[in-house]
Amino acid sequence: MRGSTREDFEALPDQVRDQVVDASADPLPQESPSRHRSATVARATKETDIQVTFDIDGTGVVDVDTGVPFFDHMLDAFGRHGLFDLAVKAVGDIDVDAHHTVEDVGIVMGQALAQAIGEKRGIVRFSHSFLCMDEALVMAAVDFSGRGQLHYDVDLPIEMVGTFDTTLAKEFFIALATNAGITLHVRSFSGENSHHILEAAFKAVGRSICQATRINPRIDGVVPSTKGAL
Repeated sequence: MRGSTREDFEALPDQVRDQVVDASADPLPQESPSRHRSATVARATKETDIQVTFDIDGTGVVDVDTGVPFFDHMLDAFGRHGLFDLAVKAVGDIDVDAHHTVEDVGIVMGQALAQAIGEKRGIVRFSHSFLCMDEALVMAAVDFSGRGQLHYDVDLPIEMVGTFDTTLAKEFFIALATNAGITLHVRSFSGENSHHILEAAFKAVGRSICQATRINPRIDGVVPSTKGAL
């Protein structure tokens, strides 16, 4: 009402006046904040008992205890450089070897990531990272495709780093990719030290997932697929 006054308001019908909002007394509702993408998953078998909390929108706070020291170090690198808040508690039959623990942690982390990302609306979806650690250079590329698969070409000079069987890194990435529903490529281009190569791989995968899960404001709320679903 242009040039409206208090008298104009009083002249309105009762049912119209009752619907007028006093902005000073009842401010407009604020836009709801974006969903914080986090999930907690637990899994227990005869071989392992594991709980993982995976917060995609974290700051790199990591609390990991798997009973496998080198693997803990790798998961710490993954979470810190991926900027995930990651908590992993695992009890497994490491008196046999670390295989079941490492693989099952990958399963549960993948399930938690899949739950946290949800319908994948608005995400960047694709990403890659080249990461060097001294003489080692590793590339990781990821697509949140819904088709869980790993393509792994990492040349490791030795099979053991301390007490850790380096072949288990591939088992972890297979389990992570399959259960998260992501296509994951990990490839080494150079490296002489297996510790450096594996650490570069875990960091590169973390950074790639971090970048792929970012929300692109240009497609916020839209599933980034020509099919309309991932």
